[in-house]
Amino acid sequence: MNITRENINDINEIIKISIEKTDYEQAVNNSLKEHRQKASIPGFRPGKVPASIIKKRFGIAILVDEVNKLLSHSLSEYLVNEKLNILGEPLPNEEQQKNINWDTDENFEFVFDIAPAPEVKIILDKNDKIEYYNITVSEEMINQQVDMVASQFGKNIPVEEIKENSSVRGDFFQLDENGNEMENGINPKGVYIAVELIKNEDIKSAFVGRKIDDVLVFDPVKALENRHDVGHMLNIKNNEAETLNSDFKFSVTEILQYEKAELNDELFKKLYGEETEIKTIEDFRDRIKKEISTNLKHSSEYKFGVDIREALIGKTTLTLPEAFLKRWLVAINKDITEEQIENEFQYFIKDLKWQLIKDSIITEDELKVNQEEILDFAKQLVITRYNQYGIYDLPEEKLDSFANAIIEKREESEQIVKKLFENKVIDTVREKIEIIEREVTQDEFNELMK
Repeated sequence: MNITRENINDINEIIKISIEKTDYEQAVNNSLKEHRQKASIPGFRPGKVPASIIKKRFGIAILVDEVNKLLSHSLSEYLVNEKLNILGEPLPNEEQQKNINWDTDENFEFVFDIAPAPEVKIILDKNDKIEYYNITVSEEMINQQVDMVASQFGKNIPVEEIKENSSVRGDFFQLDENGNEMENGINPKGVYIAVELIKNEDIKSAFVGRKIDDVLVFDPVKALENRHDVGHMLNIKNNEAETLNSDFKFSVTEILQYEKAELNDELFKKLYGEETEIKTIEDFRDRIKKEISTNLKHSSEYKFGVDIREALIGKTTLTLPEAFLKRWLVAINKDITEEQIENEFQYFIKDLKWQLIKDSIITEDELKVNQEEILDFAKQLVITRYNQYGIYDLPEEKLDSFANAIIEKREESEQIVKKLFENKVIDTVREKIEIIEREVTQDEFNELMK
């Protein structure tokens, strides 16, 4: 076997692999023997099929299989041994690759195109300046978050009189054209109605001020203006709701008013656990402010990372083998069209440049990611997910269990490692450049993100 590499230009090379009969002959013969032992052919006992028949029936397929295995192994081994850093994967050369006749050829030559990854050298110093945007936490933001928490932990309280935002429970009785209860009508009991969801203003006004045991008469279709919602409320089939055309009597049995939770010690313990240091409303607002600030910090860091990416891509001149890369994208994405590749290629090239820049910094600065960092990152993911549901005091053993469950999944673990490396790249750049900090409001930051 002989493997050679030939430079075409600065961004393209070819690899030629010559395979002779002596390279694969023993493997083919061994495979033929295995087939002979296992083959089941009518007229012959197992293991007694003549070798000539086995070769005639399976010889070409075995030859192709063994040569391809040898080719794949040899190519991979060559790339590793030569320490070749390439873009994508080797592709069959469309011009120099000769046709192969598997029936007659004994020696084979395979020609592959490869694209060596360009060398990237990033030089950074304090002359490189990037702005960092600190988002201020306003009183309005704190008030909104406090109100949201109070609403989230609120509850329905029985009251005596219906208001515009009350929930009313009652019994329906379908009426006939004369206003009498129908003997076999639709009469669901214990139905809840949210007054604020009533579309018809006259019917909504008729509810306001009523008390328990009061009776209202109205057309539910007119009230809700949606027959699907009416069917759900009355617990009837869609076809019944579509043809419904009558008034109903509604007898009020319960009135509920949703009240927000009080900002007190009980709520603070629900949020942060029995041992919480939050004792007063001022403590609570300070905690809320810190939580908002932490979330805004994530936004600032994201923007900073985007700006670093754009700056380094703009600072680095890279010539990439676009024709090769388009061929490779088609080869690995069978369902993608050339039109899609053309439309999205600029974004692919940008991502590839950023990956090459990151790889260069990771190598140059000898950046590493260890298992402890992966676990800590997974824990933060768990904490963030549970905080979204208002759970702030997850026990340590559960936190560890959930975090380990995440990193046991290969795809999620790989994503964490990728993110950790990117964070380390950003931090490395941060140390080498000058950062100009700016205070901005949330609205100003949103405009910057556009």
